[in-house]
Amino acid sequence: MTAWPIPPGPGATAWAPETVTADPYNAQTPSAALTEPVTPVGAFFVRDHFAIPRTAPRRWRLRLGGAVAAPFDIGYDELIAMEHRELDAVMECAGNGRSLMTPRPPGLPWGQRAVGCARFAGVPFRSLATRARIEPTAMEIVFTGADSGTAHGRRTAFERSLPLAVALHPDTLLATHMNGEPLAPEHGAPVRLVVPGRYAVAAVKWLIEARAVTKPFTGVFQAEEYVYIASRGTPEGPVTTVRVKSLITAPEPDTAVRRGHETVVRGKAWSGDGVPVRRVEVRATCEDDGGDEDDGGNGDQGWRAAVLEPPTGPYAWTGWSYRWTPQRPGPYRLLARATDGHGDTQPPRAPWNAHGYGCNPVASVEVVVV
Repeated sequence: MTAWPIPPGPGATAWAPETVTADPYNAQTPSAALTEPVTPVGAFFVRDHFAIPRTAPRRWRLRLGGAVAAPFDIGYDELIAMEHRELDAVMECAGNGRSLMTPRPPGLPWGQRAVGCARFAGVPFRSLATRARIEPTAMEIVFTGADSGTAHGRRTAFERSLPLAVALHPDTLLATHMNGEPLAPEHGAPVRLVVPGRYAVAAVKWLIEARAVTKPFTGVFQAEEYVYIASRGTPEGPVTTVRVKSLITAPEPDTAVRRGHETVVRGKAWSGDGVPVRRVEVRATCEDDGGDEDDGGNGDQGWRAAVLEPPTGPYAWTGWSYRWTPQRPGPYRLLARATDGHGDTQPPRAPWNAHGYGCNPVASVEVVVV
């Protein structure tokens, strides 16, 4: 089991998630907490579709069935006694940033803070799958949470499927701990799925069942929600891998910056499926004349490389910084764009889609130089 020290800093009680909706409960990470390498549990964003179910660990059981040779169920104490893995992973809601799209798609009006990076510990799902002996005809594993409600006019549990290869990856975890503590109810206690590199919809909370299926799963949250639908109304496939993205965490919006004095621009960047962030570039544009601080308005020549910090693991975000000394007063727009190991770069504008998923435009913060 690999472990990295959790850095000191404000505790979970110092910040609280900012409520977006009360029923069901949804909240985004406060901006101050996004400066931390590991996001405090008490500040971490929450995405719920239904009411939070509460199950005591001693009463929890997970059923493994479907297209398997040896179906069985397992309790919390038995799961805890198995060999665990620990990893840092970014978890991002697929709708994060939806409010930036024009026209704004329906759905929760997330800003850019439905995201966090936590240290998860749990048992690889493949350890249980090996015991169940999945049939050769199985295509996917469907994971079911204890939460349920009405969606699209019918009663349903929250369920999502993963391709067999993803479900059996050694880093796909039945997580029991987050940042060194047992999971909190709002984060899926007693046990949740963690699928590093995929949008958080895959990380089913309050997990109670996993079943192997021989045909593609077509549940509400697989085939009707969390699907990319272009402006022409054509489905373009399900939400899966996290897109490359960055955030500017400092300076904060509307900060007054002194002319001729160095300001350190900082932020976080990440991508999906364990693909590393290779480059972050920063640009300072003077809003009065549309020009760049560094090049007088010559377009992309104004992009400058930021310094990257080593991430704490393949699925963690990468901290970055850029030293900027503005020479002219006025309103400025600070921009940041990340490029990952596949060569994918954040676009100036995220492609619009009907549900507002995967929004990853160039990061932007407005400041004033005085």
